[in-house]
Amino acid sequence: MQAYCTLLNLTTYNLNLPMPSLSKNWITESHIDFEYKKYMLLAYLQHVSENFDDQRLYPFLSDLIEHYRNILLFKESKKNLLDQFPAQLKGADFESFKLVYEKMADDDSLMKEIESIVEFSIPQMKTYLKEGKKLYDFIEEHLKIYPVGIIPLNSEAGYLLLRDASNPDTRVYEYVTTVFEKPDEKFRGIHTEFVATYEKSLTNTFENIKSDLIRYHKNLPNPATFVIETTMMLPLEETFLPLAKRTIVKILAAKGGTA
Repeated sequence: MQAYCTLLNLTTYNLNLPMPSLSKNWITESHIDFEYKKYMLLAYLQHVSENFDDQRLYPFLSDLIEHYRNILLFKESKKNLLDQFPAQLKGADFESFKLVYEKMADDDSLMKEIESIVEFSIPQMKTYLKEGKKLYDFIEEHLKIYPVGIIPLNSEAGYLLLRDASNPDTRVYEYVTTVFEKPDEKFRGIHTEFVATYEKSLTNTFENIKSDLIRYHKNLPNPATFVIETTMMLPLEETFLPLAKRTIVKILAAKGGTA
């Protein structure tokens, strides 16, 4: 992946920048200076790009998405910008869970500096989000997913059988899904726990692996079991497992949690 932002030699500016990561309030904390924030952002984006080059999606893509959403909020409302300024706590409205602040300063030049940072940052982040999304879609297209045997009516718990080009063996994970509901939205989460690795052999077919899991793990007598394969060589923790989990969540959500 070719970086779209060129990182200049930071030592020339003697900025003493931190490691390439950004806090939630990175724009308004510490030195509010366009040049300082610019090179802080470019260092972070270069770090993200390097991980995309190595096909490591998580947590880098989700972290970048969160920063992008936050910065759009900055742009949408000056109130959101002002709320990030250093302030003294005046009181607390515990009923609405909002803190009431007495602002220490209302500096027009400071606002202009922040707005410059925001205007610079949005297209930079958007470029790398496109790269991350392109990589995500490419990897997802190369995932092959299918059930092992009959899927039970309740498929909210079961097993994931993972196999990729970097390892001929089958890694088994037990999964449990959870539904979180809000008044107007429903979210489905998934938790996985590693169970075992089965070496590739003529006897260790996916059907035999499922039978073995049922025999030795009585807590799931009739488990939903899905195979997720890819011909790609993927980092397990940063890419393969997270995408496998997201894919299963989408499949189960489309079926309303049942199969």
